[in-house]
Amino acid sequence: MYLKHLFLVLLLLSQVAFAGFFSDDNETKKIELPTHIIRFTGEKVFSASDLLDAVSAEHKSFYQFWKDDTARIKDKLLPTLSETLRHYFDSEGYYDARFKIKETNTTVDVAVKENEPVRVGDINISSDYNISGLIPLKKGDIFRAKDFIQSKANIVDEMLKQGYCSYDLDTKAYVDLDRHKADLKYVLKKGGICTFGKTNIKGLKTIDKDIVESRVRAKEGDRFNLDLVKDSYRSLYGLNAFDSVLIDVNRKFFNVVPVDIAVSEMQQPYHFEAGAGYDSYVGARVHAQVIKHNFFGNAQQFQLDLAWSQLEQLAVVSFFKPVVWSPFGFYLDLGAKGGYSNLGYDGFWEEKVFFRTYLNHVSERLDIKAGIAVEAIDITERDDGKPKLPPEGYNLFLLTYPYVDLVYDGRDSKLNPKYGYYLRAYGEWGIPTDSETSDYLKTQLEARGIYTVADLTLAVVGKVGLISMGNETNNRGIPESKKFFAGGMYSNRAYGFREIGVITSPTTDLTNGALTMANLSFEADYPVWGDLYAAAFTDNTMLNKDSGDFSGPIITTAGAGIRYMTPVGPFKLDVGFNVHDPSIYGIQFQIGQSF
Repeated sequence: MYLKHLFLVLLLLSQVAFAGFFSDDNETKKIELPTHIIRFTGEKVFSASDLLDAVSAEHKSFYQFWKDDTARIKDKLLPTLSETLRHYFDSEGYYDARFKIKETNTTVDVAVKENEPVRVGDINISSDYNISGLIPLKKGDIFRAKDFIQSKANIVDEMLKQGYCSYDLDTKAYVDLDRHKADLKYVLKKGGICTFGKTNIKGLKTIDKDIVESRVRAKEGDRFNLDLVKDSYRSLYGLNAFDSVLIDVNRKFFNVVPVDIAVSEMQQPYHFEAGAGYDSYVGARVHAQVIKHNFFGNAQQFQLDLAWSQLEQLAVVSFFKPVVWSPFGFYLDLGAKGGYSNLGYDGFWEEKVFFRTYLNHVSERLDIKAGIAVEAIDITERDDGKPKLPPEGYNLFLLTYPYVDLVYDGRDSKLNPKYGYYLRAYGEWGIPTDSETSDYLKTQLEARGIYTVADLTLAVVGKVGLISMGNETNNRGIPESKKFFAGGMYSNRAYGFREIGVITSPTTDLTNGALTMANLSFEADYPVWGDLYAAAFTDNTMLNKDSGDFSGPIITTAGAGIRYMTPVGPFKLDVGFNVHDPSIYGIQFQIGQSF
């Protein structure tokens, strides 16, 4: 008996192996579920595409011209098709919609009659806070359940943003199918103002409590606001030291809300990255990066960056230490960066060895950085067919300069702002290191404004730069690369990055950098389909060789582009043309918003 069983087992295994040997490279084939062709007829209000999406049918999108136009639905969805359609029409306010489903062995035909929708009748609001603007439904609108649910979510979100965590909200919708009317009722008592309580932190092992507290924007005594909680999340994750962060603000004691934070320190602190790509300025590029997060604890970070292309070679070491000093609760971080770079400009190379260190304070809106830098810059001739610099421009410069970078960010989002403004001021003071080098003061100012009307987002970005020179012994002055250039996504989009030197006419410029710069850009973005946006823009640039002279000629660019919204910001593709000579054009792409 035992031998008989053993024989059967061996026979079964041999059959499985034999079948596997002759299978399609022993790979599992994709099993396609059986389907029916599905067709809708009689729809007037809804499109066939809407109905196909509602029942999860497979069909081509409007841009997929190469695909078969036949829509199909998986057979496993057929038993619930009627229920799915009923739910969809009800959710869209068409409670009286009727449909007939005729099914054969290969097809499903659905005849639709939408009938009269339920519309919003009376909207009764009893509230001690103005919530009318938070209700998307208006009298006479089709009553959609999702819009009613969204109105409640809008009110709750507004209460929490304004600090009313003890609100009392009651919402009801009375639907009369005979009258095809829905009467809405909103009753709200906002309650008292809530404030944040003490911060409680759990889960720390190698990171000090004050480092976490430096990133918490929901400070004790501040008015309760969910935006501050969200900003605290972003700031804590920005330390790159935690695998998870949980901020709980659900406890409440007499309108005081404690901030309970639970963190989990990063278990895999090393980050390795290597890749190849294409940059609109330096061309084909390979790069590598190594980061050690939580370097010796306390959320310190060590980073090595390497990059190579025909126009750029780079090796940089960076170090970051949060909260090295906190006078009067004003937290200061320490950063340092040093390395080597060799970058090609039109007409010359900039080879540089540098080191800079700084103190940095970052709060909800404010970012202040102050430091000192040392740079050894060698400007040499580049054989690229471009005009050459004056002979004295090719030289070795040793620079030391303190600098300050001040940013106030009043935008509603850093990734894709719709409203707000952004202000930046930068200044550096070059200190002469020998009798042949000039001292200088370099300042840059930037202002951005963003406003959205309906779905149209309008933005304006203005930049001004000025370099004031001291005594220029032997005409050496400062390195050409320290002067102002223009071109690229953040400047003038008909030109590549830093391709524009001193402007001599609306279509011509020099290799030399400028001592005075001004740039003004306007942009309009509008959604055209889902997450796809169309854009129109104009960039206007002035670069003058003389310090403080803003009377020079201007290069004006006009163009259009597309934006595709991603979780990390928009992917942007722009094409810009010089309005005086359309043969001068540029194609720019980036991930992230330029305003």
